[in-house]
Amino acid sequence: MSAMKRRSVLGAFGTLAATTATGWTATAAAAGTPTDAGGAVTETPNGARPQPAPRPVAPVNAEIAAAHTAAYKTLPQVVVGVDVEDLMKIHTAEDAEALRPQLVAQVWKDTGVLPTGLPTVHRDVGTPAELPAFTGVRRYDKLEVAMRFGYVATVFLVEPVQRTHRRIAFYHNGHGEPLDTLQRTTQGLLDHGYTVLLFAMPFYHWNPKTLQDPADPTVQQQPSHNDLNLWESAEYSPLALFLEPLAVAMNHVQATERPSSVQMIGLSGGGWATTIYPALDPRITRSYPTAGSLPFFVRPGSPKPSPTRGDWEQRQDKQPGFYGLADFPDIYALAAVGKNRRQVQILNRFDECCFNGVGHRSYEAAVRQRIAVIGTDATSNEANGHWELLEDATHGDHTISPYALSVILWDLDEHCAHLP
Repeated sequence: MSAMKRRSVLGAFGTLAATTATGWTATAAAAGTPTDAGGAVTETPNGARPQPAPRPVAPVNAEIAAAHTAAYKTLPQVVVGVDVEDLMKIHTAEDAEALRPQLVAQVWKDTGVLPTGLPTVHRDVGTPAELPAFTGVRRYDKLEVAMRFGYVATVFLVEPVQRTHRRIAFYHNGHGEPLDTLQRTTQGLLDHGYTVLLFAMPFYHWNPKTLQDPADPTVQQQPSHNDLNLWESAEYSPLALFLEPLAVAMNHVQATERPSSVQMIGLSGGGWATTIYPALDPRITRSYPTAGSLPFFVRPGSPKPSPTRGDWEQRQDKQPGFYGLADFPDIYALAAVGKNRRQVQILNRFDECCFNGVGHRSYEAAVRQRIAVIGTDATSNEANGHWELLEDATHGDHTISPYALSVILWDLDEHCAHLP
C-alpha cells in the first residue's frame, strides 16, 4: 500500500479520536460525540442518541505480511469442505439453554451448578507489588478464592477514581503473559470508567504454584497444566481451578457492586477462559477473547505451531466429556446468545505463538449467521445476541494490540452506552 493510500485509509479515523491508553486513536469520545467522563456516549439534549462513531479500521501491516509465508494468507486445505452449519448442535435458544447446564456439570461434577460461594475480601490493600502501575486508581481490593486441594486463587479488583457508570470488566492475562498487555488493556478500561477485576491462570503470576497431592494432602505438588489429569476423578474436574475464581468473583461483584453489565477480555489462555466462562455464565454480557481458541477441525491448519493443539484444558483428547458435548462453534454461540449479549473473537493473523493464519474464515460466517438467527426475537424483531470475529493483521505479536483494544473500547462504548 502506498503512503498516500495508507493515509487515506487512516486519515479520517485519525481525525476522529484523541489518543488514549490504547496507543491507538479510537473512541466514541473523540468523534465529536457527546460523552461522559468515562468515555461513554451520552444522550443529546432532546433525548436521542447521537450518530455512532465509526468502527476503527486498520490496513494489513505490509512489512509483517511480507515476512510470513502463504500459509498465513490462504485458507488451509484441512478446512475445505467442512460443513460448519452441520457441525453445530445449537439451532435454537432452547438448544443453548439445554446445553449450558450440561457443560457446567462437567466442570463442577460434585454439584452440577455454578458455584454460589463468595471470596474472602481484603479491601483497600494499597498498590499490589504484583501489578504494573496504573493511573486514576481509587483503590485496590484483593479477593481470595479457596478451592479444593488447598488452592487459593487471587483476584485483584481495581476501582477507578472517575467511576461514571456501574459497568464491570474482567481481564484475564492467561499463562503468565507479559504484563504490557494487561497494563494497556486495564488502563484503557479504567480510563473509560470501568472497575476492573484481574485474573490469571492457575500456577501463573500472583497465583500459588503448588497443589495438594490428590492422595496425600500433607504433600505439596508443583504441577503443570498437563499434569492435572492426576487430580481428575468422578467427583472432581481440575477445570474448576481455571473457572471457579471467575464464578466466585462474579458472585462478589453482583452482591456488592450490582453492575448493569459485566464484560470480559482475555489473552491467550485468558482468551480461552474468556471463551469458555461466558458460555457457562450468562451474567457475562460481552466478551472479547483474544488468541485463545480455534475449533478442533481448524487447528491442524494453523501455521504455527502446526498443528496447534493447546494445553490440557484446551484439548479434546484431554477433555472428552466437556468437548464431547460442544466444539468451539457451539461454545461461541453459548457466549453470545441472550439479551444484550455479544462476543467478538479476536485472532492475530501473524501471531508469533498460536491460533494464527486465516483458517477462521472457514467458520466465521456460519457461526455469525447461526447466532443471528437464534438471537432474533420473532415478536419484537430485536436481536438477542451477536457474534463476530476481528482478524487483526496489524502486527506479529501474541497480544491484544492497540488497534484491537481500540475496537473493544469502541464496541463497549457503542453497545453499553445506554446502560446505567
